[in-house]
Amino acid sequence: MPPIPAQTEGARWTTATWAVCIVLLLASTLNYMDRQTLGNVQTRIEKEFSLNNEDYGNVELGFGIAFAVGAIVFGVTADMVNVRWLYPAMIVLWSAAGAATGFCKDYQQLLICRVLLGFFEAAHWPCALRTTQRLLAPSERTFGNSLLQSGTSIGAIITPLMIKVMVIQFDTGWRMPFLVIGGLGFAWLIAWFAVSHQVNLAPEEAHAEGKDEAGWWKEKTFIRRFVVMILVVVSINAAWQLFRAWLPKFLEQGRGYSENERLLFTAAFNAATDVGCVLAGIATVWLTTHGMRSVGLARRVVFTGCAICSAFSLFIPWLPKGPMLLGVLLVIAAGMLGLFPCYYTWSQDLSRTHQGKVTGLLSTIAWLASAPIQKYYGKAIDWTIAHNEKLKAAGEVPWIGPFDAGLALIGCTPLIASVAVWLCWEGRTPATGNGDGTQLAAE
Repeated sequence: MPPIPAQTEGARWTTATWAVCIVLLLASTLNYMDRQTLGNVQTRIEKEFSLNNEDYGNVELGFGIAFAVGAIVFGVTADMVNVRWLYPAMIVLWSAAGAATGFCKDYQQLLICRVLLGFFEAAHWPCALRTTQRLLAPSERTFGNSLLQSGTSIGAIITPLMIKVMVIQFDTGWRMPFLVIGGLGFAWLIAWFAVSHQVNLAPEEAHAEGKDEAGWWKEKTFIRRFVVMILVVVSINAAWQLFRAWLPKFLEQGRGYSENERLLFTAAFNAATDVGCVLAGIATVWLTTHGMRSVGLARRVVFTGCAICSAFSLFIPWLPKGPMLLGVLLVIAAGMLGLFPCYYTWSQDLSRTHQGKVTGLLSTIAWLASAPIQKYYGKAIDWTIAHNEKLKAAGEVPWIGPFDAGLALIGCTPLIASVAVWLCWEGRTPATGNGDGTQLAAE
């Protein structure tokens, strides 16, 4: 079967298009299952290895720095080699790193496994976005990328439920989930090789866009939009990664939920992120086809709505354990993950030929900026806990919980990105495109 041509504007998705997108969704699912396993068993690991919050922050810092390095390495590589072979190779390696975590005997080994996992997992987004860029027309990419991003939510939903069954119901210990989830990556290879031949994923020549792109990175329009994307990706990644890593501890230690309750709500939280991803894509398509003058305007409206939902984090310090807190967290979840499909689509519009480099460099910047937050947030939690204990000993009531301030503030950072997009992107892309899936004149 010949490769699928670039999707034309207004055309229905074929069965082959859906098949490729579903396999990409499954890759995102595996990516987050491997990533989320640690967060869902961290309390048990901390007890066995005698770790404090700063130690856990260092583990997340190591993951983030490794992800930053991997993002640029594999971003460049994705533009140079055939993604059909690069993608599965990296999934095998990150699955092996995830499974190896189940054999860790101390903190140092745990840190090494997380560093390797972060490095190889970084290949997912350059490879996946290269695939959707080749597969889908510009007006369809937000929806396609929402499916891609929703896979991360599905993985984050499944993971705590699997751990609940294995660790709590069958008492397998915290090591077994790493082994089981790591093994799933090898099964994904069958699906990938069954559908990936339908998309041309070979490196693309610079003249494919009808112009010489030797100085693509010097163009004023590219520079302006790239700076905007830096603000976008740093803000949304910092917010999401802090919530992803610390929500389990916040629920269990900050609000007194049991491990069983926390696992169940974590699944619900990530289900809300999935809803946010899909609704962001659907909303963009709906606005574009129901009178909004451009695709770019529709994306900005959706992005801003999601940023406002994320800023509901400001209510966290004033909400005790109960339905109101959980409801606010669900709104935050939907908003935070709804931001990402818009970002991915904007990044794809920066350059067709150099998609891997653009994605990789943005990811590197995002993770270098956000990873240190994990360490210092953990350190701040330990300090606040000690300070609150002193207040209690003196007969005073602590005015804020150890997790609250950081979560409240970080959830507001996407609002900064929203302002930058409205002021600096200068979008005028018409809702109908040129039909060949290449970048349109303006966005």
